[in-house]
This record gives sequence, structure tokens and C-alpha cells, in this order.
Amino acid sequence: MTNKKLNRGLGTRHIQMIALGGTIGVGLFMGSSSTIGWTGPSVMLAYAITGIFLYLIMRAMGEMLYLEPSTGSFATFGYKYIHPMAGYMTAWSNWFQWVVVGMAEVIAIGTYMQYWYPDLPSWIPGLIAMVILGTANFISVKSFGEFEFWFALIKVVTIVLMIVAGFGLIFFGIGNGGHAIGLSNLWKNGGFFTGGVKGFLFALSLVVGAYQGVELIGITAGEAKDPQKTITNAIQSTIWRILIFYIGAIFVIVTVYPWDKLTSIGSPFVATFAKIGITAAAGIINFVVITAAMSGCNSGIYSAGRMLYTLGVNGQAPKAFAKISSNGVPLFGTIGVLIGLGVGVVLSYIAPQKLFVYVYAASVLPGMVPWFVILISQIKFRKVNAAKMANHPFKMPFAPVTNYLTIGYLVAVLIGMWFNDDTRVSLIAGIVFLAIVAISYYAFGINKRVPADLQEEDLTERKAL
Repeated sequence: MTNKKLNRGLGTRHIQMIALGGTIGVGLFMGSSSTIGWTGPSVMLAYAITGIFLYLIMRAMGEMLYLEPSTGSFATFGYKYIHPMAGYMTAWSNWFQWVVVGMAEVIAIGTYMQYWYPDLPSWIPGLIAMVILGTANFISVKSFGEFEFWFALIKVVTIVLMIVAGFGLIFFGIGNGGHAIGLSNLWKNGGFFTGGVKGFLFALSLVVGAYQGVELIGITAGEAKDPQKTITNAIQSTIWRILIFYIGAIFVIVTVYPWDKLTSIGSPFVATFAKIGITAAAGIINFVVITAAMSGCNSGIYSAGRMLYTLGVNGQAPKAFAKISSNGVPLFGTIGVLIGLGVGVVLSYIAPQKLFVYVYAASVLPGMVPWFVILISQIKFRKVNAAKMANHPFKMPFAPVTNYLTIGYLVAVLIGMWFNDDTRVSLIAGIVFLAIVAISYYAFGINKRVPADLQEEDLTERKAL
């Protein structure tokens, strides 16, 4: 383990697909079942509004990464532009988020496999997937990138085909004996806003959770070739694609089949086509959602492993996590993540019916911490780099007003989680985790350590921020 640095083995196609792959996963394919049940067809509006705010977060991050690309990304920005504990809490929150999301993916894989094998214990497919993806991540960053590229490509192509097929059913009756389904399901079965304001607010938590992962681009900065060009292109092209995939796919689901009859178990994508008799399409989509879950889990292993590496390098976690294997992979960081995913396998063995919602929702608050840090850091980043901002080609639109609006939106989502019985416990779990991180910051003397990537800077100037 002689390598000191991570390898820059990710190209533009890898970075773009990593961003898509990390985001289009169980949050869309499985989590949408709960969100549709809470608010009905208006869930499309929830995805659209959330997508706009996520675009603003991406732009704020892109503005900073353009001038300062680093593997720690938003954790480094939090330390540098807010407070040392902000960086520490961001790094651990990101790790926790991705481990929990990976656990949810493992649980989802077992659920999806029961479409074909109803009697198969759900923990077995999850364990197999964890072993395969862990091996790929150990080989090299390029191996991870290739896995993620093809996983994401399968998802993207299938969602596009599903949207096209859905439009054919809805408007032309293709596949339904020439009888167009029409749009009536959008306002029947309880109306467009079936759950009212409360239901809409409840749905936002899982909708926001579904978008978690877009910030993964920031972590890839340390291993991207030509990071300025690569990351700028990825941010610009990714967000509108995600909006199309999410809103287009959800539109098909709530229009093709009465949304109130979709089960809360499994994927509504599969249930939609199975219940209108197109079983072949349902089987194909079930295969795709399995690859989607593996893709999200793959991104989780990569992201959380790199964050543990950053924590180890900065002296904020055991030094073993800073060790790099001969092929440029954070060995113990990746092992640490796989141990966390193993907990997901165990939970899937003893799972209650709503385990997926509970586990996935637990990632929402810690997953928001990097977003809060990005938005706050960028305000101070502009002040420090005022001389460079005049000619900056990738600035955050309408900052700082958009920063404050986005922060307000995220706080509203957390309030909705508190009043929802299905997500309150998960929110409390997130709060407890953040409290433990905050206590450990002082208990283990982390507050007296300067991260390695900032040790050479003028600390006097940084403390004056």
C-alpha cells in the first residue's frame, strides 16, 4: 500500500453516469410507491419543485469545485468556509447517508427478486449483490466507473423506453387493444392532491431522499480527468435528465393504472405493467430495477469509501482508512462500508413490512447536511474569492437569494418528516447520529486537528473568515 493518492481514472462519461446512477435508484423505483400513496398524482409536482432546488445546490457546488476541485469537496468547503466541525460533520453525514442508502438498496434487491422467486429469502440476493459490487470496487476506480456506466446506461435506456411505451398506452392504446387509457387517472381516485397539503409535505421527504446522490459529482472531483471541464459538463447535463426521467416515469405510473391500487411492496414500475397485463414488460422492468438498486449500492460503496478515506487522511477517523491499495483504492474505507451494508443484509432477514421506508428515510437528514454546507459555504466562498468571481464561467444563479430559498425549502421538508408517523423515527435517528458526531468532535480532540489538505494554507486568514 504505497500509493499516496487516488487515481484519476474517471472520464466525462463515467462522471455523468455516476451522477445519474447514484440518484436514479430505489428512491424512484421503490420509494415512489409510498410517495404516490401519500399525495397521489401531485407527486409529479413534488419531484419538479425538488429538482429545481437540487439544481441550485448543484450549481453552488459547481461554482466552488471549478476553482477548488478536491476529493473531500463539500466536507473540505465546510471546514474551510464555515467551521472545522462543519467539515467533520459533513464528511461523517455523507458516509452515514450512503451506508444507509446502500442498506436500503440491499433490502430492495431482495424484494425485487421475489417477483420471480416468491419463496426466496430476501437476504440471499442482497448478500450476493454486496459481494459482487464490493469486489468491483476493490479492483480499481476504473472498474467501479465501468460498472456504474453500464448499470446507469441500462436504467436510462429502459426508463426512456418505458416512458415511450407509456405514452403509447395513454394516448394511442398501443399494447391495450387500441384503447387509449387517457389522462382520467390523474384526477380520479381521490383527486390530483389526494392527501392535501399534509400528504404533499409528507411525500417531500422521500422525494428529497430520491435525489440524494447528485452531490456525488463533488466526491469524484479528486479522481476526474480535467475536473473543471468534466464536472461543469456533468452538472449542466445531469439535472435536466434527472427531471425528465423522474417526472416522465411518475407521469406514466400514475396515468396508466389507478395509482391508489398500487401495492406498497415492490416497485410500482413493475406493478403498473403487470396489472394491465403486459407481463413481459413487467419482467424486463423488474430486471432493470434490480440493476438500478445495484447501481445505487455501487455508488454508495464508492462514495462512502472515499469519504472514510478523506476522514482518515485528515486525522478525523482511524489512520487505517487513509491507506491506499497498490491499485489506488481506499482499501479499509471500502471494507468499512461493506460492513455497514452487511447490517442491511441482516435487517432484510428480520425485516418488518415497512423496513424500506424506515431505513431509507433515516438517510434524509444526514444526506441534507452536505447540501446545507454547500449552500452556506458558497456564500462565504464568494466573499473570499471576490477577485475571481467577475470572470467565473459557472456561477450560482441569483446567489445568495437562491441559497436562502433552498435552505428554507429543506427545512420545510424536515418539518414534514416530523409530523409523518412513517418518517418521524427515521428523523430522530438522523438527529441522534448528528449529536453523536458533534460530541465525538470534542471528545476525541478532533477540534485540535487541521485536515491534511488545508495544513499548508494560511490558517490565520482562514480563521478570520
